[in-house]
Amino acid sequence: MKILMNVPETVVADALRGMAAAHPELTVDVENRVIVRRDAPVEGKVALVSGGGSGHEPLHGGFVGPGMLSAACPGEVFTSPVPDQMVRAAAAVDSGAGVLFVVKNYTGDVLNFDMAAELAEDEGIQIAKVLVNDDVAVTDSLYTAGRRGTGATLFVEKIAGAAADEGQPLERVEAIARQVNEVSRSFGVALSACTTPAKGSPTFDLPPGELELGIGIHGEPGRERRAMMTSREIADFAVNAVLEDLSPRNPVLVLVNGMGATPLLELYGFNAEVQRVLAERGVAVARTLVGNYVTSLDMAGASVTLCQVDEELLRLWDAPVRTPGLRWGM
Repeated sequence: MKILMNVPETVVADALRGMAAAHPELTVDVENRVIVRRDAPVEGKVALVSGGGSGHEPLHGGFVGPGMLSAACPGEVFTSPVPDQMVRAAAAVDSGAGVLFVVKNYTGDVLNFDMAAELAEDEGIQIAKVLVNDDVAVTDSLYTAGRRGTGATLFVEKIAGAAADEGQPLERVEAIARQVNEVSRSFGVALSACTTPAKGSPTFDLPPGELELGIGIHGEPGRERRAMMTSREIADFAVNAVLEDLSPRNPVLVLVNGMGATPLLELYGFNAEVQRVLAERGVAVARTLVGNYVTSLDMAGASVTLCQVDEELLRLWDAPVRTPGLRWGM
């Protein structure tokens, strides 16, 4: 496999050095693996800190900035960051108003963020946590107990980040983050496997002419494999799987997310089919976001995330944001 890198051992550090050069509005600590808003800590503002294994970009480092995260902690590829990173990030962004940890439901992330919360509280930092577990494809997997955290992470970080930027207190920001997670569901599909830099070859076997329904963002198995389907058929399966678990009474935010190697031409075509299914099911759409946001290295495929919104959540979604991976209204 051809990968644009020097050696596997430095691929994350090299990416962080490049990110620092491209985004002077961020403070990127390459050695300690922490990405921080340059203006942090912001007086009186609740800080949001998230993180996870590298390979899912722009999640999480690409979502650091006004309107979203205060800091992010990148681990090695598909490997949780360590508690020291999270404590360092919390200390860098805490203004005294508290810090909210946004944690995807993967065993390593959960354990390390739990440990980091204890250590940060020992240092006098008030910590709250929210667990993102939106994937309806499977209940347990190789990486999780319970549902996996996937596309809804973007909705949680954006909406809770907007609430924090408004100056809302930690208890309220935490409650909003939990609400967003509770009304969000996702389903993903892989057309090809991903390739980690260390392995240099596909992480799992997906024969030509087949796809995996319900894949995880690390290549975890989904519900089943089938012969290749049309975009229309995939949208029917994915959206109906989400709506089996979420019966929205209010309009929804729609995220049609590429897994890393799927071009926008395909994603926009897939979005047309997703919108068709939602219209047939009588689901009103408030806003739609299409692109590669929660990725899996070079995996081809897509995921669909729906988030039911009321007036407040929609207002917070529309609030200005300025990060490397998401920006509007500024």
